[in-house]
Amino acid sequence: MAKFKMHLLVCGGTGCHASLSQTIGDNLKEILVEKGLDHEVQVIMTGCFGFCEKGPIVKVMPDNTFYTEVKPADAREIIEEHIIKGRKVNRLLYQDPENKEHVSDSKHMGFYKKQIRIALRNCGFIDPENIDEYIARDGYEAMGKVLTEMDAQQTIDIIKKSGLRGRGGGGFPTGLKWEITSKSQADQKYVVCNADEGDPGAFMDRSILEGDPHSVIEAMAICGFSIGATKGLVYIRAEYPLAITRLKIAINQAREYGLLGTDILGSGFDFDIELRYGAGAFVCGEETALIHSMEGMRGEPTFKPPFPSVSGYLGKPTNVNNVETFASVPVIINKGADWFSSIGTEKSKGTKVFALAGKINNVGLIEVPMGITLREIIYEIGGGIKDGKKFKAVQTGGPSGGCLTVNHLDTPIDYDNLIAAGSMMGSGGMIVMDEDDCMVSVAKFYLDFTVEESCGKCTPCRIGNKRLYEILETITLGKGTMEDLQKLKNLSYVIKDTSLCGLGQTSPNPVLSTLENFWDEYIEHVTTKKCRSSQCKALMQYIIDAEQCVGCTACARNCPVNAITGERKLAHYINQDICIKCGACLEKCKFNAISIQ
Repeated sequence: MAKFKMHLLVCGGTGCHASLSQTIGDNLKEILVEKGLDHEVQVIMTGCFGFCEKGPIVKVMPDNTFYTEVKPADAREIIEEHIIKGRKVNRLLYQDPENKEHVSDSKHMGFYKKQIRIALRNCGFIDPENIDEYIARDGYEAMGKVLTEMDAQQTIDIIKKSGLRGRGGGGFPTGLKWEITSKSQADQKYVVCNADEGDPGAFMDRSILEGDPHSVIEAMAICGFSIGATKGLVYIRAEYPLAITRLKIAINQAREYGLLGTDILGSGFDFDIELRYGAGAFVCGEETALIHSMEGMRGEPTFKPPFPSVSGYLGKPTNVNNVETFASVPVIINKGADWFSSIGTEKSKGTKVFALAGKINNVGLIEVPMGITLREIIYEIGGGIKDGKKFKAVQTGGPSGGCLTVNHLDTPIDYDNLIAAGSMMGSGGMIVMDEDDCMVSVAKFYLDFTVEESCGKCTPCRIGNKRLYEILETITLGKGTMEDLQKLKNLSYVIKDTSLCGLGQTSPNPVLSTLENFWDEYIEHVTTKKCRSSQCKALMQYIIDAEQCVGCTACARNCPVNAITGERKLAHYINQDICIKCGACLEKCKFNAISIQ
């Protein structure tokens, strides 16, 4: 095997892939061949580096130089300047927003300083399509240890002692779930990996499967050994083509190496994995709905008990964990339960991966220790709010979570604290909002999503959420009343208390949290019929200041509905009954005579 002096790691995650990172990698390879350096410098397409805001990313190893916002045309300069002449390309280095200095080493970037990468340990570092690179990073060592040195209960005890809780949103103790499934008696058991993340703005599980699929395969085999299962199923949404491709490659490689199949490592243990595809239904993130979908039925949840650990796929005991949960298992086996439990808080051990998005400077994928505060994530890792705007709220937990305010910025993030604050951990979506966001509209956005994604099986979710959405729509149209606000509260609690599954039970959270934390905005919408953020079109008014208007007629000439009248060189007027709030007049006015009220 060739030994290379240097490596060029190119981000091959979906985001960078869409920004031509594959072309960047191909260009780097071609130029290395042209320069006769292809035997000394290797180009590797990796998984996601996490710093999506600054992608595509190219990292030079071993000096750890971190190039950001790289374009295909930059490949030659990287080779000729950095690789051949030893001079870093300063214009491609990350620039610290505070002191404006270039930072070449990612270890010194604010985005990475407070991160602890466990589930993401290999993402952005190895070629996900090369099993040898995974093995070189202690890959399959944990499985080997379990199969040759431990029994099933010892393995379960380590996971229990570690304090690992399900990262898919529920937060159920992983080791306890494994133990319950192991004690269920059946001729066949199943291990299911839930890769059906559907939260708006969430891309944690997808990135792990794209960047480190073997970690999930190894963990599923360890789980299978622990609970007495010989078959594994990965339920993955069909909208993840890159993740599916890399997962298929990894499964085939594991079979070729004897790490999946019969008599794994001569232990007598048999285990293999198949893929099942989902059509993108959010409700199929709930484990019973997921199982029904895999069985070829409608993705609808059922009452529990019995739990899947007792009666799951095809009526057999089934252990369901999500991608991130499985990705942490091999490290826990290798480094020990005490090591993992030393990270995090008393009741929430380890780390959590979040997809940080919205009105924030450093959009990306982060992994942080439980107990870190929202302030640290938003202002230190996230780099603060875009364009110097004021922070207003952060939605954690996706459609099932709630909106937290500036009063919650110093709240340590863990399962219990987020629930106490009116939100939840969820699978890890974290969307930041600024002063320009209308919280009533935000609540309506999430309710619109929930109404669309409800399976329709139970009345509280199917009908109740539709009524919630209609009330919010009435409020944003300026037709709401104080009675509507009371209806919102009452109906939200009824839905939470009576819905069949977690989707319905948590769907009112965005409404309740915004009512609690932004009551004044709701009051404004129903009493003064104003939206302070100018996001609700029906409550907006474009006004012409007669003193500033010079009568140039630009606004009138560009109004698509002829709502503006006035003579040349005289102040103009907007007829609010005709105006459709398109903003064309504001865009064309050169004299700052038009404002939104």
